[in-house]
Amino acid sequence: MNKRSWETWLFSTAGVAAMFVILLGLNVVLARFKQRVDLTADKAYTLSPGTRAVLSRLDTPVTIRFYCSRLDTATPETVFLRNYARRVEDLLEEFREAAGGKLRIEKLDPQPDSDAEDSARLDGVEAQVLPTGDRFYLGLTVSLLDSRAAIPFLAPTRERLLEYDIVRAITRVIKPEKPVVGIMSPLPVFGGPSPVLPMGPRNQEPWAAVTELQTDFDVRRVEMNVEKIDDDLQLLILIHPRDISEKTQYAIDQFLMRGGKLVAFLDPVSLADSRQQGNLPFSVPGAPSNLEKLLTAWGLKFDTTKVVADLNFKMQLVGQRNQLVEAPAFLNLSRQGMNPEDPVTSELGPVWLPLCGAFSGTPVEGLKQTVLLKSSPESQLVEAFMAHLNGENILKEFRSSGKEHALAIRLTGKFKTAFPDGPPGGDTNQVASLRESQKETAVVLVGDSDLLYDRFAIRELNSPFGILRMPANANLTFLQNVVEQMAGEMDLIAVRSRAIPSRPFTRIQKMQAAAQERYQAEIKKLEDSLAETQRRLNELQQQKEPGQRFILSPEQQEEIARFRQQEARTREELKRVRKEFRREIDALQTRVQWTNILAMPLVVSLSGLAIAVYRRKRTSAQ
Repeated sequence: MNKRSWETWLFSTAGVAAMFVILLGLNVVLARFKQRVDLTADKAYTLSPGTRAVLSRLDTPVTIRFYCSRLDTATPETVFLRNYARRVEDLLEEFREAAGGKLRIEKLDPQPDSDAEDSARLDGVEAQVLPTGDRFYLGLTVSLLDSRAAIPFLAPTRERLLEYDIVRAITRVIKPEKPVVGIMSPLPVFGGPSPVLPMGPRNQEPWAAVTELQTDFDVRRVEMNVEKIDDDLQLLILIHPRDISEKTQYAIDQFLMRGGKLVAFLDPVSLADSRQQGNLPFSVPGAPSNLEKLLTAWGLKFDTTKVVADLNFKMQLVGQRNQLVEAPAFLNLSRQGMNPEDPVTSELGPVWLPLCGAFSGTPVEGLKQTVLLKSSPESQLVEAFMAHLNGENILKEFRSSGKEHALAIRLTGKFKTAFPDGPPGGDTNQVASLRESQKETAVVLVGDSDLLYDRFAIRELNSPFGILRMPANANLTFLQNVVEQMAGEMDLIAVRSRAIPSRPFTRIQKMQAAAQERYQAEIKKLEDSLAETQRRLNELQQQKEPGQRFILSPEQQEEIARFRQQEARTREELKRVRKEFRREIDALQTRVQWTNILAMPLVVSLSGLAIAVYRRKRTSAQ
């Protein structure tokens, strides 16, 4: 070995050893400082500002008892749950650090017949029986003085909601009293007989929207024929108030005048209220819902004969033959359809709005309007009943309005009564009517009620722990955000909103919408030409003279032949245009797939080649 080779080997070995010592020292030093770096786009693994705000307000120590079984078995279920439990512990550690000494974490292993197991039972933490027969505890309790809130089981399916669940438990012990919320609806939202099933009445569970609200609020049922809203209600929620009377609208009006708040889910076509009639192959929706008297007084309109169709937010549904069909009036709203500045929608995931109506008009003086949900400019208003039956006809005749339609809005300010002449019917026995709200209040109006229906809000999965009901989208999150904001609790909104992430390919959606609109106009023109040709053929067939039942004149035969050729050419042209449209969409999808597959390896390869060329030039220069 020559001297130069020996020196190279020595320096390389010494360099590796020195780097090892440096890294080891850095690891020892940095291990004392617990800091996580979150590189995800929506900061899914960083405590949200709402969480930090709640923890910063703690003025009395809060204790969290975390119960987790440390089983020695290594079945797939126990391994999965242990890994999940570690992530829960990491999150709790972040909570403790952010609370600045006001949060204590106690970790307990409830082994069989142990004091920890007795403590878990007293705290309301429940064991889950695994397929192996083992009992696995994974829950926690939050306590502050005499107040206590428990999460009996931290279900892995709610991991994206884990931060919210813990913060909600903390706020529950900080403020034990729950805001009082009333729900008014003709639908069985609280459970009971279902009008939807064709085989007759059958009991059903309460809607998930109601059970979720009951966790955080004192939820009360308000009858549809009520003539006065209780004074202790802070918020009233209307869900598809079809056939609402003027007396009930007057009760709502006076509730607002007294400072109450309102959230109304109206609907031009309620699928939750649909019924099967006779031998029809489709269900018939019930009456639409509106608050025409109140909306008119506020300067707004809600057309119950129209729904919004949108090429950018359209959904794909399963047809009668299990094929996917385009449904432009069934909206899947992404971030582009939400208000990025409002806490309710700033970090919201996808929201499904089946057959949603739109609000128009300008609020009267004294009211401020904020649009929460909206359509894209590539949208139009279409007939509600036809949109319920068939989405293909909407695509064929689609004409973009070029404007954004308001799907959900919030009005704030001092409201003036919609009944300046007093209660309807001239009831003079009632207390004198209020003409203006005593203080600033708020109303949220949503153009769809089906977004709260279980069919469109949740999905059920079979698991070793039974049937799990999981959010299918952010519909319930939207409801909870609105209610929490209206009931006065703002800090939880930023926490909950991150539960359902959505990163749609917005550029691809716009390119597909543009291509569809371009080709759809040509397809519609050809279809109209084909229909006109067929009409002319039918007219020629009917122009036979008496006695010429089976005989046509040479002129008629020539004209019919010409029209049949035109019909054949039109059909071929229509087939060609449709094929080109499908080819362009397929090519777009293929380009995106190959870009995703090849882009990163290509960047790495080019970077490697550039570095190699640079090093060679540098070596040659030496």
